Amino acid sequence: MRGITDILRRRFVPPVPDAIRDDFTILRARRVESQSPMMYLMLLATTPTAAWAGAAELHWAIKYGMPALLAVLCVLGLVENRVSRSRQLSLRRAQLIVRKTSSVSGMVGVMCSSWAVINWLASPPESHASFAMIIAMGALATAYCLSAIRLAAIVNLVIGVVPISILMLASGRPAEMAAATSLILATVILVRFILQGHVMLVDLLQLQQQTRDLAHTDPLTGLANRRALEGRIAALLGKGDAAGGFRLALLDLDGFKPVNDRHGHAFGDKLLRSVAERLRETIGDDGLVVRQGGDEFAVLIPPHSPLNGAPIAARILIALARPHQIEGVPVQVGASVGVAQWPDDGASADALFEHADRALYQAKAEARPMPEPSDVVALTA
Repeated sequence: MRGITDILRRRFVPPVPDAIRDDFTILRARRVESQSPMMYLMLLATTPTAAWAGAAELHWAIKYGMPALLAVLCVLGLVENRVSRSRQLSLRRAQLIVRKTSSVSGMVGVMCSSWAVINWLASPPESHASFAMIIAMGALATAYCLSAIRLAAIVNLVIGVVPISILMLASGRPAEMAAATSLILATVILVRFILQGHVMLVDLLQLQQQTRDLAHTDPLTGLANRRALEGRIAALLGKGDAAGGFRLALLDLDGFKPVNDRHGHAFGDKLLRSVAERLRETIGDDGLVVRQGGDEFAVLIPPHSPLNGAPIAARILIALARPHQIEGVPVQVGASVGVAQWPDDGASADALFEHADRALYQAKAEARPMPEPSDVVALTA
């Protein structure tokens, strides 16, 4: 039974992929912030007419008190929305906005639906249509404004439409039964619209993520590219002293050009992919491996990484010492590595790259002369 439920849930309310979950939360919060004022203004505009149309036999606390309370909640919601939109939207605030909007809208929906049902039961049949119209329009409009929050929108529709529709269908009067049928059909259409809107948001965010990945990924090796490296360093520098120390290693392959010239570019591309995989295995998730272009790579070791105190240049050289098997041919390439430490070797990104470049070329200068072009290229220090 649980398996069938899970299948139905994934079919009709598929979960948001983890990769875009945070972006999806922020986007929902922004849409809610932009659409909430319209919802509050719409509900506020209906409160005077709702109070005036209330059944005369009801106690004043229900007839006037509930619409007055709704008006106060709407005014407070408008004020809070104005204050909220003036502040920077972080992920934590976005999560809070989504949760608060969902809970508050649900409570308001229960209050409005209860008011409509109580007035329906206490009023003569000729007045029933007015209460059905008020709650139906309120529920439909609220669900539309909350469409970015799928669950909250559907819950509001159910709370607002189902009780009054049941009363209309049970009345036995053809006009009310026909109106209830139309209301239910309109609700179903709106639910479908909400679900489709959710899917469109997810597709949009996935497309944006793919575009960002393409812009920050080297197409040959699948590693991050220079733009991604600069962005990560800028983010670390933006934290100031709170970031902690990090290291940047630049490396050039030694002997790659003779191999590339002898076996061709396709062979050389496979060698670069093999080198990239070695570096990725060596650094793992504790750092960022980057292909800058050609046979130039970089490694960023972030703060608090277990590799931050390790001899990173030695680890890279050891990882590349083992011959690569490319199309059945054993090929060995070495590398020259230059390392810079923040903030000791430079306070800015340019200073760090300059220091690592100098260390790289010093390593190249100190390396022993390379042999003639062959399949085996000696490892340099």
